[in-house]
Amino acid sequence: MDMRLRLEPSDEYMHPLEEATNFNESMYFNFYDHKENLGGFLRLGNRANEGYAEMTTCLYLPDGRVAFTYHRPEIANNDAFSAGGMNFEVIEPFEALKTSYHGKICVLERPLEMADPRTAFTQNPWVDCSVELDYRKLSPMLGGEPVNEDGTPITEKAEQGFARGHYEQHVGGKGTVRVGDEEWIVDGVGLRDHSWGPRFWQSPFWYRWLTGNFGDDAGFVLSITASRDGGRKIFGVWFADGAYEVLTDIKIETEWTDGDHYHQKIHASARSTSGVHEIEGTVKSLIPLRNRRTSPDGEQLITRISEGMTEWRSNGRVGSGLSEYLDQIIDGVPVGIAG
Repeated sequence: MDMRLRLEPSDEYMHPLEEATNFNESMYFNFYDHKENLGGFLRLGNRANEGYAEMTTCLYLPDGRVAFTYHRPEIANNDAFSAGGMNFEVIEPFEALKTSYHGKICVLERPLEMADPRTAFTQNPWVDCSVELDYRKLSPMLGGEPVNEDGTPITEKAEQGFARGHYEQHVGGKGTVRVGDEEWIVDGVGLRDHSWGPRFWQSPFWYRWLTGNFGDDAGFVLSITASRDGGRKIFGVWFADGAYEVLTDIKIETEWTDGDHYHQKIHASARSTSGVHEIEGTVKSLIPLRNRRTSPDGEQLITRISEGMTEWRSNGRVGSGLSEYLDQIIDGVPVGIAG
């Protein structure tokens, strides 16, 4: 049976909690304000069957510091995105959403210290933080939930799940960010996404997810996801003139730091109906995040997600966005460095 993507305005709201123990429903919002040289992202992932949410606030401050917090607040249901001081509200589906975080945050002069989160959180200062950002539509919606042609669900194995339903949108964001005694008025651009379905962070072998904006009128998304059997899922779009163009012939080349192998420079190329796009990325600030899980046979699984605030250059324009590199760590080495 053929497959299609289903996306309705109702998908902006919460989905029924499924039986899979690892069912996840999450929203993510990033932003960057060129005038203030300030960026970041908020993420809240409900894992109600496991009794908690994953709450992340990450702010790349103008002087190179990163303000970061991660918490697993208890939740009993999947009724709302509201946990751990973070709240997401749909004002108008596909058009406008409101985000906020109020709580403590850890300020890191050396963001790479988060490779050891216990030490980083105990040896760096914590301050009060508030984020209030209103997001508005810039682009059409991208993605949805794969279903059979007749609309019936597609079955997947929970242990292999990551984001069955998933959509993204380029957005503008306005509001305020306060970290300790510092406050900024934000008028920026970014990207948001919404995912639901079973998720283990260990399901992809590695992936590269690049998001960028060149003002209100242009941007891109590129992704490569690798599986353990050597397969690749490659996808990308170019946003211009109010519409998305699907990209083909996508290539991503990475320059790594010595030692820990963090991405520091990126060259991407892709083709659309309007021509060839060459994209150069320079990581301005990076924080390494970690997820750990014990497999049913007792193996300790470690996943690294490196989040880089990145300056993008393409077609004579300068933009910004996030470069997210996920790798399983095997024998101390990220598996995707040769990919």
